[in-house]
Amino acid sequence: MFDLKGRVAIVTGAVAGLGRDMAEILAKYGSDIIITSRQIEKANQAASEIEGKYSVKALGLSLDVTSCESVEAFAKNAMEWQGHIDILVNNSGGGSGASEGHIFDRAYKDIFNMINVNLTGTIFVCKAVGAYMKSQKYGKIINIGSIAGIVGRDRRMYYKANKMEQPVDYAAAKGGVIALTRDLAAVMAPYGVNVNCISPGGFDKGELPPEFVRLYSDRTALGHMGRIGSDIKGAALFLASDASDYVTGINLTVDGGFSSWQ
Repeated sequence: MFDLKGRVAIVTGAVAGLGRDMAEILAKYGSDIIITSRQIEKANQAASEIEGKYSVKALGLSLDVTSCESVEAFAKNAMEWQGHIDILVNNSGGGSGASEGHIFDRAYKDIFNMINVNLTGTIFVCKAVGAYMKSQKYGKIINIGSIAGIVGRDRRMYYKANKMEQPVDYAAAKGGVIALTRDLAAVMAPYGVNVNCISPGGFDKGELPPEFVRLYSDRTALGHMGRIGSDIKGAALFLASDASDYVTGINLTVDGGFSSWQ
């Protein structure tokens, strides 16, 4: 059920972090991989490393998800690479900007950029790549949401750890991605395309203040933040593979129980 040999998977924004983890697990189970980044050099480097490590074909492509022209050109190049696209992981996101996270201190341009990168960009890529999946009558689309889109956050742990708080526009964007997933699943079902969402909780990438990690972990049922290199991989493999053929329109939280234990 989990064998991905012969498949082609796109993972956007997969140079590092969760995107890289998801690209690697799909490659480990046999899928050829397309890696994207705004910087083609970084995409090419990541593709080369995955190709060497897992003995699959890998391609780096440049992509700016906020530009419809860039998205259309990328989707065309991705389709032409091997003539089919079987899996799409919409991982591009972020974009907090330089301004403070609190809504009353937040710069308007950072709010605008946050929505564009996380929500509008996801819609653009779903539209461009989804059109090819519609024609081939098969596909697995996995959007990356966040628990920010389903639960309000206690800002006290941010203040206590002297960390910039999560912007409300991030929550708005990720909530939009979750809603997009549900409705797009209904649109794409007649064409044999499954559309699902993964909503990660907090993952410790090594850049967080130790006090924040401690406070967050204490509020998590399993007692720790998400671990880079392991905790996102199973969910991505499940939703990309035949094991999830009868699953569409869901939002799978990967958060150690954080969102259900408040």
